[in-house]
Parts: sequence; C-alpha cells; structure tokens
Amino acid sequence: MNPIDQGSVSHHIEKHVATITFEHPLSNSLPGKVLNQLANTIADLGQDPAVSVILVQSAGERAFCAGASFDELVAIDDLEVGKVFFSGFANVINACRKCPKLIIGRVQGKAVGGGVGLAAAFDYTMATQFASVKLSELAVGIGPFVVGPAVERKIGLSAMSQLAINATEWQTAQWAKDKGLYTEIYENMEALDTGIEALLQKLRGSNPEAMQLLKKVFWEGTEHWDHLLAERAAMSGQLVLSDFTKNAINSFKKK
Repeated sequence: MNPIDQGSVSHHIEKHVATITFEHPLSNSLPGKVLNQLANTIADLGQDPAVSVILVQSAGERAFCAGASFDELVAIDDLEVGKVFFSGFANVINACRKCPKLIIGRVQGKAVGGGVGLAAAFDYTMATQFASVKLSELAVGIGPFVVGPAVERKIGLSAMSQLAINATEWQTAQWAKDKGLYTEIYENMEALDTGIEALLQKLRGSNPEAMQLLKKVFWEGTEHWDHLLAERAAMSGQLVLSDFTKNAINSFKKK
C-alpha cells in the first residue's frame, strides 16, 4: 500500500477523558489524510459535553511523530498543492488552539518537525527521556514556518531559533523540558503513563468551566493564527518549488 494511504486516527472516551491515538508505520510521519482526521477529531471532541480533558498520543514506542509525509512532500509540483500540504499541521495546531478543552500530550519518543509543533500546541506535554526533538526543515531547503509560532510561543524565540538553525542536530528531552516544551520527563513509557494517569485523575475532579477559562487565557494573543499559519503554509509551498529545495530533497532521499 502507498504510504500516503496508510495511517489512522482513533479515539475513545472514558471517565470524561477522550484519548486520541494517531499512527503511521513510517515513524508516525503523517500524510494529509491523517492530519485532517486528527484536526477534525480534536475539534469534534472539543465540543462533546461528555469530554472534560483530551489526551493525544501516538502508537509505538520510540517515535512520537516524524513530521509530515515525505512521500507527499516530494510529489509537490505546484503552489496550491504545496499550500495544502503545509496546511496539514497548521490545521492541527489551530484545532488545538481553538479546542475549549485542555489537551494533554503524551510524547513517548522522538519528535521531528511537525511533531515538535504538536508537542508545542498541547497545553501540557509529558514525555520520556527518549523524546528528543529536531526541527529539520532547513536541512531540506524549507524552514519550520508553520510550526514556528507554536514552538516559539512555548519555548521562546531564542530556543526556537536554535532548533531551526541547527536543523540536523537532535536536542535531548531534558533540553526540551528545560526550555518549557515538556512539563515532565520520565525514565520509560510505564512511568510516563503512571504520571499521566495521576494528572488525569486530578483533572477529572476539576471544574470544567474553570479549565475552559484557563484554556482561553493560555491562548490569548493568538486569535490571528488562522491567517498567520495560512501565510506560513504559502511560504513553505513556494519554497518547495525552488530548484534549491528540490535538489536538497533529492539529496536527502539518497541518504
């Protein structure tokens, strides 16, 4: 099966907590179809009165999310297709931003590009020691334009710039915690899940209205992000058509 047609998003609700799980066999790199499903699922559960808190996680052990689908990236041949492609993670980030429920992120492994953007878009992100981060976009001739606002909002311009400029180097989970991307890091997945359950137990007993008002406060000043992220997607969509970027992508494919 074509990798673009693979992957899925599922969810279940238990004790007022909605758990969303996304997966793809290629290190949880997400094609547009799966990104759209993820954005729509977050939006729908945000309006579900049976849900007080949302947990987002990926399948597998050592890869949280390897970013957008490389197979789709290499096939882009016009600006509109490029804008749609780069709008994938923009739509998920905006869904997280607009969702009236607090979103807890479970990052069990490495996060690259859009995966870092997801971790930054969650309201409270917990991780294992294996959850290194990298913004690799510049290495293929583009730049982390779409995820940049979410990452900068969470860790600041200086740390975001470090990730964006040194695009081939991993930063450790401890670095990500020190910068504010992760709230806690755990030795392994079992300890991570124990920590998450302890937090969810507290949030189940919290005032849903107070949590929704907190969510609004946390995201004040981002009301223009629909327009901003659309602009950023267009920037990336234009760059991916350049000869420089096409050559960089082809070189990357040969590695």
